[in-house]
Amino acid sequence: MNNIELNKIYNEDCLLTMKSMPNSFVDFIITSPPYDDIRNYNGYTFDFENIAKELFRILKEGGVMIWVVGDATINGSETGTSFKQALHFINLGFRLHDTMIYYKNNPMPQTGNRYHQHFEYMFCLSKGNPKVFNPITEPTKYNGLANMKNRGKEGVLIYDKVERTKEKKVGNVFFYSVGGGISTKDKIAYKHPAIFPEKLVRDQIITWSNEGDLVYDPFIGSGTTAKVAQLMNREWIGSEISKEYVEIAEARLENYILNDLFNTID
Repeated sequence: MNNIELNKIYNEDCLLTMKSMPNSFVDFIITSPPYDDIRNYNGYTFDFENIAKELFRILKEGGVMIWVVGDATINGSETGTSFKQALHFINLGFRLHDTMIYYKNNPMPQTGNRYHQHFEYMFCLSKGNPKVFNPITEPTKYNGLANMKNRGKEGVLIYDKVERTKEKKVGNVFFYSVGGGISTKDKIAYKHPAIFPEKLVRDQIITWSNEGDLVYDPFIGSGTTAKVAQLMNREWIGSEISKEYVEIAEARLENYILNDLFNTID
């Protein structure tokens, strides 16, 4: 095994790409699979259970996978596919390290007797304890000593002196605006039916990997993961079964990869 070339999109089923990888090969995985037939990805479907097994095999101990999914509504009921997939990953040996939310500030309006669907799940699945955590932070309103109160097991209030710092970790709900000219400035990417916001991928790559680490996206689509990983000095590999989408991604990536090569030569 290990007949794999880095910084390349493989136009094939991701099961074939992963077959070329040895055990514990990848540092970080981020992807959004074509769940519940919500969109037609050129008619392709995927073998979730075998893909899940391979994703666990190729991920390094201490590695993290971000699995971005939602649920279709069929016959008046949400499918619950997202939860079924998360539980299957746990049964394979993954830890459900965090259940994060990808919140869309400007979702498409919906009809019917439901509120507008604003979010998707970002399941943070780890193989053992995550080896990398570079938290995104935000300024705090106050710093210095403060009295914090918590309720103990008996329900009694307990007061503790806590040192407040100037910055704190952000919460696990990530807010992004999406759509034309917002998710990315690369016009060609919008030929794909559903693209990652670049900032979403950037935030997760920053958090769970370091420079030089290997990032894998088994459903790389328009190439957002590859672009962001390239710009952030990570190695990367992508799989995409649709030739049309590979051509979109490669055209999108061409300038970024060439610019990186010129910068290296300089």
